[in-house]
Amino acid sequence: MGKRNSQKKNAAILLDSDDEGSVSSSSSARTDKMSVTGNEEVHVDQETLLEQALDALDEKRGSTREKALSVIIETFNSNVQHQFVEKKFATLLHSCLASIKKGSKKASAKEIALASHAIGLLAITVGCGDNAREIFEESVNTLDEYLTSKSNATKIPPFLECLAIITFVGGNDEEETQRSMDILWRVIHPKLGSNVVAAKPSAPLITAVVSAWSFLLSTLSELKLNSKFWQSSISYLSSLLEKEDRSVRIAAGEALALIFDIGSIQKFSAASNSTGDMMQEESKVQESYIHLQGLKGKVKNQVENLSVEAGGKGSAKKDLNTQRNLFRDILDFFEYGDSPEISMKIGGDSLQTSSWSQMIQLNYLKHFLGGGFIKHMQENEFLHDVFNFTPKRRYLGGNEPRMSSGEKRMFKSPNSVQNKARTQLLNKQRLLSEGRNLGHYAANAGDDEA
Repeated sequence: MGKRNSQKKNAAILLDSDDEGSVSSSSSARTDKMSVTGNEEVHVDQETLLEQALDALDEKRGSTREKALSVIIETFNSNVQHQFVEKKFATLLHSCLASIKKGSKKASAKEIALASHAIGLLAITVGCGDNAREIFEESVNTLDEYLTSKSNATKIPPFLECLAIITFVGGNDEEETQRSMDILWRVIHPKLGSNVVAAKPSAPLITAVVSAWSFLLSTLSELKLNSKFWQSSISYLSSLLEKEDRSVRIAAGEALALIFDIGSIQKFSAASNSTGDMMQEESKVQESYIHLQGLKGKVKNQVENLSVEAGGKGSAKKDLNTQRNLFRDILDFFEYGDSPEISMKIGGDSLQTSSWSQMIQLNYLKHFLGGGFIKHMQENEFLHDVFNFTPKRRYLGGNEPRMSSGEKRMFKSPNSVQNKARTQLLNKQRLLSEGRNLGHYAANAGDDEA
C-alpha cells in the first residue's frame, strides 16, 4: 500500500502542475536515473513516466488524466513499449476504457479522444496474439455503443480510428472485420425509424468513416460485387466523387479502386438449363452484371475528370496535385490493371508496396502513428509482418543504436511532454527535499552522487 500511495503522489506531482509554475532545474536534484544520456537510461526514464502516468489516470481532476494520456501516447510513439505492456497491459486498457464508458468521471471530449488513441497504440504495440484479442473483445462493444450515440457526434472520429486499428490487429476472421465495417457504415448510414430524419454527416466525418472502412476492407480477400450491398456501396461512393470537399473525393476514390481490385463480378452463364428457376436466376445475374458494368463505366468517367481537374478558387496546389496523381493511378488501374507502387525510406531502408490494399494500409497506419511511424516501422515486428519489411540494424559501434534527428527531438527536446513532465517532477522532488531539510541539502547527498 505504501508503494502504491507513493506512486500516486508522484503521479500527481508529475502531471498536476502547470508548465508556467515550474521552477528552473537545479544541479542539486538527483538525476542519475532520470537524465537522457543513452538508450538504457531513456528506457528507465520512460518506464518511470509510464508508471506515474498510469497511476494518474485514477486522479479525479480531468486535466490531470488528459496530461497522463498525452504522456502515454508520446511515450508509446517514441519507443515500442513491449516491456511495459507485458506488465501493465490490462491496467492500461481498462483505465482507458473507463474514460470512454458512460458514467465515467465526466470525461471531456479531449480525454475520450486521447483514451481512444491510446487503446489503438496499445493494440499496435502488443501485435497479434491473446492481448490483441482481449483489446478487441473488451473494446468493440463500448466503441459500438458510443458510435451509435448521436449525443456524442463530436467525439466520433477518434473512435473510428480506434475501432479500425483494434479490428485490424485483434480481429480473428472476416466475419468480425465485416461487423466492424458495418458499425462504421452505420455512422453515415444510420438505421432510423420512419419518423426520424438523419442528420447530414459533415465532410470530415465522411472522410474519416470511408478511410477507416477502406482500411478494414483491405484485409478482405474477395468480394462478390453482384450483391445488393456492394452495388449500393459503389453507388454511394460514386456520389461522393461529386462532392466539393477534396478529402471526401480522395477517400471515395481509394475505396472504389480497392473494391474493384479485390471484388469479382459474376458473369451470365451461357449454359442452357431445363428448369425455369435456374433460367430466372441466371437472368438476375445477367441484369446485375450489366448494372455493375454500367456503374464501373460511370466511375471511370468520374475518375478521368478528376485526374485532370483544374484548380478552383482557393484550391491548395498541393491538395490538387495529390488528387490528380491519385486519380491518374486509379485511371491506369481501370484501363490497364496496374496497381500503384510506393517506395518509402525508413531510416536507411526501403519499404515498398505494390497493391491498393498495401497502399491504403500504409497510409492509414502512417496517419494514425504520426510522428511514431518511423520508430514503429523500425522496431515493431507486427508491422514488419504486415508489410513484409525487414529493416537492417545499424549501430554506431558497440551496442548503441544510431538515433535519427527525429528520435533525438523525441527524447531530448525541452518542449516534449516527457521532458516537461520530467522537469516538473525533479523540481517538485528538489523543493520537497529542501523543505524537509529546512533549506539544507540532505546529509546523504554525497552518497547519492557517488
